[in-house]
Amino acid sequence: MMSSAITIFNLSHSFGKRNVLRQLSFSVEKGDFFTIIGPNGSGKTTLLKLMAGILKPQNGQIEILGHPNRSYSPKALAREVAFVPQRLPLDLPFTVGEAVLLGRAPYQGALGIERERDLKIAKQAMNFTEVDHLNNLNIGQLSGGEQQRVFIARAICQQPRIMLLDEPTASLDLAHQIRVMDLMEKLKTEKSVTVVMVSHDVNLAAMYGDQVLLLKDGEIVGRGEPRNVLSFQKLEETYGCKLLVDESPLEGIPRITLVPGRYIESDKLG
Repeated sequence: MMSSAITIFNLSHSFGKRNVLRQLSFSVEKGDFFTIIGPNGSGKTTLLKLMAGILKPQNGQIEILGHPNRSYSPKALAREVAFVPQRLPLDLPFTVGEAVLLGRAPYQGALGIERERDLKIAKQAMNFTEVDHLNNLNIGQLSGGEQQRVFIARAICQQPRIMLLDEPTASLDLAHQIRVMDLMEKLKTEKSVTVVMVSHDVNLAAMYGDQVLLLKDGEIVGRGEPRNVLSFQKLEETYGCKLLVDESPLEGIPRITLVPGRYIESDKLG
């Protein structure tokens, strides 16, 4: 029985002469919360866009639910995989309800006329993300956290089996970060959606990720459960900065603390 939602074989990608990804091979199991972390320029967003079909693989292969992603039409792929980008277009003249309903495009005909079923699914997605009360507001009137949940609702409206998110908590305050992450956890547990998330927050990756992929310069430094990947040695070598790794009081997962320069200097002096 097939258990992989996404399988990557010897994937490489370049922009001009710059090699962004170098012969990556790994799989994402169905139903996992899979987090991708690494320094700036490590290839995280490029990898996610390749999974989403936004970029085409130059070398290697990507399988989505057991089939090469090139075998899907754009509409067919959008029924299986939803992508929430890091930067969202907020100047669109749409209300919340209209923006969420855009997620039904892969199921509509050439005229794009919504049916009663489309409206019902959009309403369910807004209820799930708790933005239904914002239905008639323009997207530009919302806070950052509300906007993020609206675009997640749009992705849920696609009824995907795989959800890809590029730094969904970037620029959000602590309360909204946890709210978005809990929403992704709920999506995984209640709707059996495989969640793949790029994040710069190593601690959030440790708290929520069933599996963590650690990248540096387009290569895999580590892959596995957070406790096995997020070690002091791997993280210091990958990020090139001083940090501490101990055990969080929450479930015994790794906790990462940056060490400011003034403490390093005082340690040398002492």
